[in-house]
Amino acid sequence: MPLIECRKLTRSYAKGGSLITPLKDLDLDVETGAFLALMGPSGSGKTTLLNLIAGIDLPTSGSLKIDGRELTAMSRGALAGWRSEFIGYIFQLYNLVPVLTAYENVELPLLLHDYSPKERHAKVALALELVGLADRHDHFPRQLSGGQEQRVAIARAIVTDPKILVADEPTGDLDAEAAAATMDLLKRLNVEFKKTLLMVTHDPKTASIAGQTLHLQKGQLAGAVTAQT
Repeated sequence: MPLIECRKLTRSYAKGGSLITPLKDLDLDVETGAFLALMGPSGSGKTTLLNLIAGIDLPTSGSLKIDGRELTAMSRGALAGWRSEFIGYIFQLYNLVPVLTAYENVELPLLLHDYSPKERHAKVALALELVGLADRHDHFPRQLSGGQEQRVAIARAIVTDPKILVADEPTGDLDAEAAAATMDLLKRLNVEFKKTLLMVTHDPKTASIAGQTLHLQKGQLAGAVTAQT
């Protein structure tokens, strides 16, 4: 059974008296351990699909099952709890809290769980070590480079050990060197730590790191609809 199953997935919303449908009747299977890049022009539904899979948004119609659970049947509260355990989200602009240190930013997701301070410390320390920033734990975002900020954001995304990582243009605000280092890290998380990873990108070079690239056009997929490991 695929880890992620989308059937006739549709998302619509009203805007200025018009009905906008960024995603329409989409079918997609993603196997456990896949690394999938989503490409397509602006407005093609890439980020909409990412947000649905991450449980941030809900579809207008259709079915979305992750690990056998139907997300469309879950309440907002249940969905928030599920998301905090199952999903790690990596943003283009990092979304770090500027008044918190790297350590404190990574610790934030753990505060939603019933961990002791000692357990939280061990998890944060491990996440920062994995992204190569153990020696920057007490630095604030303003004291870090863009690439280092993104690595802190990745540490925050993985600190709860989620099954799925979703990344929205993770290299879009980075220079070439920092982008390459970020993609090396994401590939390592996929290969060594078996994280299922879905990534939106406009960059073919970035997409080439993934195991498979799918293209969206006007809210629908072009080509293959099963993302393999």
